[in-house]
Amino acid sequence: MRIDGIIFDSDGTLVDSEILSARAISQILQEAGADLSVDEVLERFRGCRFSVFTEELLRDYPVIGPEAFIPAFRQRSAALFAQELQPMNGALEVVAAITIDKCVASNGPREKIESCLGTTGLLPYFEDRVVSAYEVGSWKPDPDLILHAASVMGLSPSRCILVEDSLAGVQAGLAAGVEVIGYRLSEATQAAVGHRVRVIQELAELHGLLETPR
Repeated sequence: MRIDGIIFDSDGTLVDSEILSARAISQILQEAGADLSVDEVLERFRGCRFSVFTEELLRDYPVIGPEAFIPAFRQRSAALFAQELQPMNGALEVVAAITIDKCVASNGPREKIESCLGTTGLLPYFEDRVVSAYEVGSWKPDPDLILHAASVMGLSPSRCILVEDSLAGVQAGLAAGVEVIGYRLSEATQAAVGHRVRVIQELAELHGLLETPR
């Protein structure tokens, strides 16, 4: 099968933002009186639609209301991104070397996606190739976001690869009919998807996979 396009998730795949978001959430909750570690936040937060995550989190930890939590999170996470956000290891080198069409498909709003890509130097590689779930009206694990990303590149899903780090993203890719490469998937996610995805630990491994005849 010929592969002509590659779709990247953003948070936790191209940019190392998930740990910073989890830290912001953990700090806000701890200051309000709830003891929730960064690792516990990551376990719940990764790949999840933010509004759904927020509703469930504040239901389980009712120490702060959404009217206070959401602006506090936006402000604190934006400050952390501006000061500390980095590309994932090897992301810049890998993206610069890819010669086939590429795009980003993320559950986040476009402003956040482009801000993160811009801060890390990745945005120039994805001009007019950023797809936000907020604009499509469909969030992972639904496949429509991935299908739309393929259509933006003018490609059939079967000719695309999706690089994802979350269970929701992997499920979206499988449902869309693209080939899925799992990046640093947790053991729980690997167990959930079985042998239906290739798993890599470093983005540099994409070079060999993209060069392998299909």
